[in-house]
Amino acid sequence: MKSLILAAGYATRLYPLTKNFPKPLLPVGGRSILDRLLPDLDAIPVIDEHLIVTNATFYSQFERWRAEADYEKEIVLVDDTTTTNENRLGAVRDILHVIESLGLHDDLLVLAGDNVVDFSFAGLADFAREKGTSCITCHHEPALPALQKTGVLVADSDFRVEAIQEKPEAPASHWAVPPFYLYKAGDLPLIARALDEGCGHDAPGNLAAWLCRRTPMHAWVLPGRRHDIGDLASYEAVNRLFTPSR
Repeated sequence: MKSLILAAGYATRLYPLTKNFPKPLLPVGGRSILDRLLPDLDAIPVIDEHLIVTNATFYSQFERWRAEADYEKEIVLVDDTTTTNENRLGAVRDILHVIESLGLHDDLLVLAGDNVVDFSFAGLADFAREKGTSCITCHHEPALPALQKTGVLVADSDFRVEAIQEKPEAPASHWAVPPFYLYKAGDLPLIARALDEGCGHDAPGNLAAWLCRRTPMHAWVLPGRRHDIGDLASYEAVNRLFTPSR
């Protein structure tokens, strides 16, 4: 299994912080977002390599970060060759770009590179092995306005995915779907077809919504909290949360 961290966006909502600096390398409580994700991934036995897809604009900054990184598993950087927000590939095309560039035939744990979590993804790897399917993740979200801004899970009592509603006006459940996925190797060839059939290239949740209609998938309930860093206010809030008080 490989881990794949999506880090090729341009984070325009965090300008000026990210005007010339990649969001996944922003410090949160003294450590970069990447350095808060990777120690857990590095400790998961079934993961043998970490893949990070970025863009041509920020590639050299990730190279400098990698030169100082100290992890057990190899870190492979993939340049998606884009240079601006206007010509970005989008998350789904970035996933396909990595698969095709590296000739991958492995299970793939895909994580957005702008989230900080307080739990381990080892449970997701175990859950996917137990179910034998690709998996999405979910967490309980009580607030209607929040559900209307995200993907919402529709599942049976065994958390087998029946559908994913994207930003629904009337959500079918209180299970929100964050950008963490585990795709089985056998489902990777479907990604090119999904793009060809118009699943959309930017939001990874749209890929999961397309896949769940064509291949069995299950949803793993997050055992802790995730903190999405989407704008300056959320970055400042998460930074305060993870900065030790003096």
